[in-house]
Amino acid sequence: MLAAHDIDYRIYGEEMQYVDIELDPGETAMAESGAFMMMDEGIQMQTIFGDGSQKSGGGIMNKLFSAGKRLLTGESLFMTAFTNVGQGKKRVAFASPYPGKIIPLDLYALGGKVVCQKDAFLCAARGVSIGIEFQRRLGTGLFGGEGFIMEKLEGDGMAFVHAGGHVFERILLPGETLRIDTGCLVGYSKDIHYDIQFVGGIRNTLFGGEGVFFATLQGPGKVWIQTLPISRLASRILTYATTKRKEEGSILGGLGNLLDGDGR
Repeated sequence: MLAAHDIDYRIYGEEMQYVDIELDPGETAMAESGAFMMMDEGIQMQTIFGDGSQKSGGGIMNKLFSAGKRLLTGESLFMTAFTNVGQGKKRVAFASPYPGKIIPLDLYALGGKVVCQKDAFLCAARGVSIGIEFQRRLGTGLFGGEGFIMEKLEGDGMAFVHAGGHVFERILLPGETLRIDTGCLVGYSKDIHYDIQFVGGIRNTLFGGEGVFFATLQGPGKVWIQTLPISRLASRILTYATTKRKEEGSILGGLGNLLDGDGR
């Protein structure tokens, strides 16, 4: 018998998606603060300490430790539980925080564990444990950047994570290796071997325009990859917001700014 609540779901939208979860009477979905979008009457909201999983229910110190680890992944100490306390099926929906895709993860089919980037978790069935995964190798710890501290989703229920841009799945065969930018890695299944590797070459390091290190993943297992990490999107927006506007391809130059109301 499954330990986590057995929820049904449907994902809507393209660039700005939301997941609609159907709860039977007594079933509960857990979500990060700020993910809630809408719900039917008969669903009760309750803020709880930690992730609400059975693993974090062993005393106050265990709960403090479990919740405290979540701060390292950029998540809140608290989560919100949405429970169907009414009669019949009820629905609750959670929205993605920025353009991208919502990835449904059936943890039972994936061997009970998926490791994903911090901030990726959106919501899950009650009973799924949301913890922290430290990369223990020295090179990973010193230079891993976005890939050093990751989230760990464990259990046998459904979990949903969100990533930026287009998201796709890659299946690695035993011994097959994939090199990837650490920011583009969304997550991987439990049997994948993860490490950080130096790019190499002085010109690559100084002038390549990419990171000095990238992630190496070795199969067997599944890897989820995103085309637009939120850090890359934020960096590009910040660059445009803090630099003087360029007349990109405009023959009007400053006159163009005057015409569109941007002149000073």
